[in-house]
Amino acid sequence: MKKPKVYVTSRSFGLYSEGTLELIKSVAEIERSPYDRAMNEEELFQAAEDVDALVIGGDKINRRIIEHAKKLKIIARHGVGVDNIDLKAATEKGVVVVYTPNANAESVADFTIGLILSAARRIPQACLSMKQGKWEATKFMGNEVYGKTIGIIGLGEIGYRVAKRAKGFDMKILYWSRRRKVDLEKELNAQYVNLETLLKKSDFVTLHLALTDETRGMIGEKEFNLMKKTAYFINTARGPIVNEEALYKALSEKKIAGAALDVYSKEPPSADFALYKADNALMFPHIAAYTVETISRMDRMNAEDMVKFFKGEKPQYVANPEVLAKIKLK
Repeated sequence: MKKPKVYVTSRSFGLYSEGTLELIKSVAEIERSPYDRAMNEEELFQAAEDVDALVIGGDKINRRIIEHAKKLKIIARHGVGVDNIDLKAATEKGVVVVYTPNANAESVADFTIGLILSAARRIPQACLSMKQGKWEATKFMGNEVYGKTIGIIGLGEIGYRVAKRAKGFDMKILYWSRRRKVDLEKELNAQYVNLETLLKKSDFVTLHLALTDETRGMIGEKEFNLMKKTAYFINTARGPIVNEEALYKALSEKKIAGAALDVYSKEPPSADFALYKADNALMFPHIAAYTVETISRMDRMNAEDMVKFFKGEKPQYVANPEVLAKIKLK
């Protein structure tokens, strides 16, 4: 009997964990994307036409692709967010979508603290200056992080871990979340406040929300105007949650001290992206989750779920569980 075909677009899938590809090969054939980048719609449209499964990174899987892929049965998102997949279309067609919830939490929390330190102490700029043969110590006057106030927008798995790390700096922890986490407040010594209070009182505002219709564009000019002129804005969540024009305005007019960004509304941004011109913005290419540990966890979670599926068993991490009523699994 011919094995099902798995098409892999994620560039990092299987590269940092032993046995991942072999596990999938025990039940399926694997073909990898030839591109060293996310695939565009037409490339995905053609690649998905005759495959049983996709393993994707940040590639966008829309309704057109899903409806065209006649044999497609399962999509594995090699990552935490599924906002790049049309879940409604997948469910309607009976396609299971699996993902890797919380696999990146420790890595993103580490990176967030790294961005806070980098922004406050101007570490990247000082390093670049030094490598250019300069000695400009007095140019890079910074601010202490110890004892300052951090405002965490979204106290989910990542926000929680950021708060745990912030405790080590004796920071005052404020948070806003769609649901109050009373059980965590004592453990973290964290105070629940409304969003306006958080923005007004925090020295560092860090964003940890999923991208939904509700959160899209929720941080804009009004929110930046509430922040202290000495405050820094950190985003390792999703770019479209933030109005980037408003952020550029806040930075260029020195309404806030700076920003550190790892995500953008368009990735990669266009060559004329306004924030490139903001000298008080640190920018990174969506690497918060790029650690050997995180990628290995995501590999294992995706591979195990795909093997379960092709053996007729229910996968563990299903993003559209309502689809299970349409298919027969053990």
